[in-house]
Amino acid sequence: MDLSGEIYRQYALTVYKYLLTRTRSPDLAEELTQETFYQAIRSSERFDGSSSVTTWLCAIAKRVHLAYLRKHPQHEDIDAAELWDRSAEDGAESAEKRLDLMRALHALEEPAREAVYLRALGGFSFREIGSILGMTENAARVTYFRGRQKLRKELEENE
Repeated sequence: MDLSGEIYRQYALTVYKYLLTRTRSPDLAEELTQETFYQAIRSSERFDGSSSVTTWLCAIAKRVHLAYLRKHPQHEDIDAAELWDRSAEDGAESAEKRLDLMRALHALEEPAREAVYLRALGGFSFREIGSILGMTENAARVTYFRGRQKLRKELEENE
């Protein structure tokens, strides 16, 4: 597979948005996007076309992000601290609601959690979510809505 500048221009924004939903940091998402394309170029001969290019690149991006988290475990604590600081500005009740939401979201099983992240935080369409997760657009839509229902149920039980 040829990962020329055209391929980068065509898919870089999708990979960046995907990583932004996972990292919630524009700078880190940009850095990991570059690393994703570096890894893709190194392994381009293994791309067999059994999945879409988007799915293949997002799978690499996911592995790159997980590798980053293993090397930088303090990064997760920083994100939690930033979330807490922002929540504190909105008041204690709002902070508790956000914390409950994040706990419930984290408790969702894959691929529902990923679908909710991609839709709610990344603004991806169901077609894009399906492509990233290796499923049809309709399956992505169903996965998202079932995940959202589980979130609502969990949050209602905690009230």
